[in-house]
Amino acid sequence: MNTEQTIAALDRGEVRVAEPSGEGWVVHPEVQEAILDFFRTRAMEPREVGPFEYHDKIPLKSGYEALGVRVVPPAVARYGAFLSRGVVLMPSYVNIGAWVGPNTMVDTWATVGSGAQIGAGVHLAGGVGIGGVLEPPGAAPVIVEDGAFIGSRCIITEGVRIGREAVLAPNVSLTASVPVIDVTGSKPVEYRGSVPPRAVVVPGTRPKTFPAGTYQLACALIVGYRSERTDLKTSLNDALREFGAGA
Repeated sequence: MNTEQTIAALDRGEVRVAEPSGEGWVVHPEVQEAILDFFRTRAMEPREVGPFEYHDKIPLKSGYEALGVRVVPPAVARYGAFLSRGVVLMPSYVNIGAWVGPNTMVDTWATVGSGAQIGAGVHLAGGVGIGGVLEPPGAAPVIVEDGAFIGSRCIITEGVRIGREAVLAPNVSLTASVPVIDVTGSKPVEYRGSVPPRAVVVPGTRPKTFPAGTYQLACALIVGYRSERTDLKTSLNDALREFGAGA
């Protein structure tokens, strides 16, 4: 496929930047390259949508009624993003190459970056920032797997993978280098770049010594795991209170 055909296929959900394969994910660098080429070759154009005016290279996505997607003004999704049936976009933003699974909520002021992969039944709460990853081609995008709940003002970037049904409390900030520390056992277990399935995660700090003294650096703490019996519709607050981390 040429660049235009690839972007059209992305918009229809026929190809993806990354997709699940067994227990892992496969990244398609040729799709990332097509998105980058699309940016390079298109010219800026003015566009009017109702009372709004835009000046950009990428058209806006359209056809929401046929897709079965609810879009609350002034939410924006770019052409080349795919939204599955049952998705709800509150006033939010979804960038080109993103894939959003069925019945997922993208809440107010949440952003889904280029190429990010968001699973089915996910809740991205207000102000969540999901980073985009397109370069270098082959780099893993941010992945939020099915059933995860991402609390308000969380930031997830640099290809971090959130396991299915995980719960992130508000204000958790994760990059590829931020440690995610499981403190549920007798000894800490550290992860980087990923959160295990069903983990309940809260913001934390840990000390680090510098020449000028010892200071607290940000980390994330796994304080528990959702059981198989946990109702997936349980609220964020209920899930946190279960492990003594609720407000």
